[in-house]
Amino acid sequence: MPQAAATISGIQTVTLYETRARYFLVGSNEAHTKHRVLKIDRTEPKDLVIIDDKHVYNQHEVRELLGRLDLGNRTKIGQKGSSGLSKALTAYGIVGFVRFLEGYYIVLITKRRKVADIGGHSIYKIEDTSMIYIPNDSVRVTHPDEARYVRIFQNVDLSSNFYFSYSYDLSHSLQYNLTLLQRPYDLWLSEASSAEEEVHTQSKQDSFDIFEDEGLPTQVVYGLQNEPYYKYVWNGKLLERFKDIVHHDWLMYIIHGFCGQSKLLIYGRPVHITLIARRSSKFAGTRFLKRGANCEGDVANEVETEQIVHDASVMSFTAGSYSSYVQVRGSVPLYWSQDISTMMPKPPIRLDQADPYAHVAALHFDQMLQRFGSPIIILNLVKKREKRKHEKILSEELYPAVINLNQFLPPDHCIDYIAWDMARYTKSKLCNVLDRLSMIAENVVKRTGFFINRSEFYCHILRPDERWGDLGGQITNSGRVQNGVLRTNCVDCLDRTNTAQFMVGKCALAYQLYALGMIDKPKLQFDTDCVRLFEELYEDHGDTLSLQYGGSQLVHRVKTYRKIAPWTQHSKDIMQTLSRYYSNAFSDADRQDAINLFLQVYQPSESKPHLWELPTDFYLHQRSTMALPLDRRSYTLWWSEGILSSLPVAYDEVPCEENMKKIKVKRVNQFDESIDIYTEFFKPYELTSFDDTFCITMTNSAREFMPKSVGVDPSPFTVRKPEETGKSVLGNKSSKEETLLQRKTAASAPPPPSEEAISSTSEDDSEEDRDEDGSVSQRSTPIKLLTESGESSRTQEQQTVKEPYGLNLAKFPAENDLLIYESCLILALHFTRRLTCVSFLPLLLPSLYREPVSCFPEDSIYGVAPPQVNRDSRDVFESHVMAGQGQVRALCRDDTLMYREYVKNRYM
Repeated sequence: MPQAAATISGIQTVTLYETRARYFLVGSNEAHTKHRVLKIDRTEPKDLVIIDDKHVYNQHEVRELLGRLDLGNRTKIGQKGSSGLSKALTAYGIVGFVRFLEGYYIVLITKRRKVADIGGHSIYKIEDTSMIYIPNDSVRVTHPDEARYVRIFQNVDLSSNFYFSYSYDLSHSLQYNLTLLQRPYDLWLSEASSAEEEVHTQSKQDSFDIFEDEGLPTQVVYGLQNEPYYKYVWNGKLLERFKDIVHHDWLMYIIHGFCGQSKLLIYGRPVHITLIARRSSKFAGTRFLKRGANCEGDVANEVETEQIVHDASVMSFTAGSYSSYVQVRGSVPLYWSQDISTMMPKPPIRLDQADPYAHVAALHFDQMLQRFGSPIIILNLVKKREKRKHEKILSEELYPAVINLNQFLPPDHCIDYIAWDMARYTKSKLCNVLDRLSMIAENVVKRTGFFINRSEFYCHILRPDERWGDLGGQITNSGRVQNGVLRTNCVDCLDRTNTAQFMVGKCALAYQLYALGMIDKPKLQFDTDCVRLFEELYEDHGDTLSLQYGGSQLVHRVKTYRKIAPWTQHSKDIMQTLSRYYSNAFSDADRQDAINLFLQVYQPSESKPHLWELPTDFYLHQRSTMALPLDRRSYTLWWSEGILSSLPVAYDEVPCEENMKKIKVKRVNQFDESIDIYTEFFKPYELTSFDDTFCITMTNSAREFMPKSVGVDPSPFTVRKPEETGKSVLGNKSSKEETLLQRKTAASAPPPPSEEAISSTSEDDSEEDRDEDGSVSQRSTPIKLLTESGESSRTQEQQTVKEPYGLNLAKFPAENDLLIYESCLILALHFTRRLTCVSFLPLLLPSLYREPVSCFPEDSIYGVAPPQVNRDSRDVFESHVMAGQGQVRALCRDDTLMYREYVKNRYM
């Protein structure tokens, strides 16, 4: 049975060479064994002329080619002083090509940083880019406004939260990517293009196949490459003139949003928790300038958030255990906006167009049904009771729209609407906001289910839980899939939305860990290492999205709604509010112009007014308002064709003919480097350092959150008191300084203050903190703890002495403690050679003296039996000894196949 594998891009390093008439892009894979060459004409002042010969060069061939280009472009034949071909820069990928009023520019990624790893597939963040003008100076026709367009374009900071991967499709969810590989192979095999087979046959005839002489069979593997979901691709328009000309290895799609990964250690077993947020490139913009929806159903601030949990002890997608859960945030899908002509903290909300048949909402929910299936659950957090109508306007318009759309859907697939005034309940002392959110989250997760690619875990049978029986989603032969999605919104989709999504994600995380066999019941409690790690991920996620859309970090966080935030948080909230107000008033217009130019919503032209001359960008995003609707969609059958028949499964995940056309299939053998994730991840051809690897530097629950004292429960699911957390006393010190400070004060310092006291200590001398009921309580500072009565000081000293050594030295030592101490003393004296005569040992400590088994007097090993070695280990050792003596043993069949494939890829 053939297997399917994700295709790795064959171009991961790009070197730009230049002559006066041409640019040459040499793209190489990570091992620099295969190369492709692009030729870009520099003599065209305004057109983009790219030539791709589609040939794969080896290292020797590409050196010869560059040598000939260098020799042929010298000014004089035989001249050695100057080079005809010069190297401009080295990059890691092409963002795209863009043109304003002059010629084209090429945008290259010059610096990257690894931020996550999913199944051996590396995810990188763009750290720096370079924008190069293609036409040379002799043909350049200058325009006075070109420099201004370049400045506006570069206002989109590509080094701020843009991500890409060479082998993993970031625009799709993990469920889509893995179910694509698990589909029946005859479906996507039928879609394999004849051109691919012709290329494969031709290459097989032209090149010497080292497997044919022995007749050794190889396992057939089909490398799959899927079209991205362009809604979440931000450089799609920049690649539009480029993608149909070149090989698909040159294409690299980037997403915008957030990507973070942390390691949860469960008794040493690594579990990676990854959070990926994909910001929509449709109707994208800043806070007050993009509200509601456009005429195509795309809403402002639409973000798809996916949390992935996988057992990191197994890397492969096929053998490992992976789980994911997806939820969405986005503006209320109506025609509405806010008047910012007179800037104020809360501009009035107005409905721009009457939409009695909920046409724009129908377009939006049609997209959601196509991508996520049913049920679609709306969690609306806007206010319902106001003295003066503001947010309530949106609720009064959204609820009738949902009712109108539901009357045409089958009852099993109706849109669920949950309205809850979160701001009002936050002010009430009688209601716990997070308790109510946890009830909503439990209901939502049970209805939608979650994705897991394993069906062999029987934890719900061995450790049954009553909540597992009625869990939603769809059970398949390979596991479980998520059907439907939760859509959360408030007015801005920032603070309240992020807390609500965190509570839903926390509930889903409990089910994911339970399904993976990590916990005995699907329930996680606050103040555990696991939830602290997950909360920190979600706060980073919320801060990043809030900066991108609102211009400041989150104002209200999870601790605010738990009512345990320190009183100094109020000053931070005021600063964030002022920062958001300043950004909305003064910089949002420039950022909006930059986004419109980067996404090519506006394309400069001599015949059009300039971007900065437009009074509004309304008609750029509402294109159909300028044309007569020739094919208006039905108001009753408002969904696209085929969607209803596929529900509750998402139409995009159904293996139909239309979806199969989006898949490119390539037939390879099992050793081909285009599907070799092991070599791609471990990079055996490079010299690497453990200290620099991402898996060591990433956030670790044991290092960052677990208490440093001995004797505590190491489980990350144990509830800890605030004073037991592993946070440092000085919050604004670097990690190395914190570790050094902890070591210096380990034996004399009192127990660390609470986490709330930590954050307030770093900014203010006071230690006030809010209790659960909102009242303010005073807590002692560390200085006061050091100057208390002698009895309490002695008690603290006893506790601190016991923690680092693991022995209670306050009273007379126990017999076992004394034996441990005496044995350590013997080794210490022996190492420092303070016992010059071994004969004194039986006299000093007769009970612990052991006769040395080594003939060396400096050896510290006493009475230890040699380890037992099994037969397989002995065979491996003997084969190495024989190889050192020149007697190489015969290679097995798998070794022969692997070696020959390596030689073929490397040298032929």
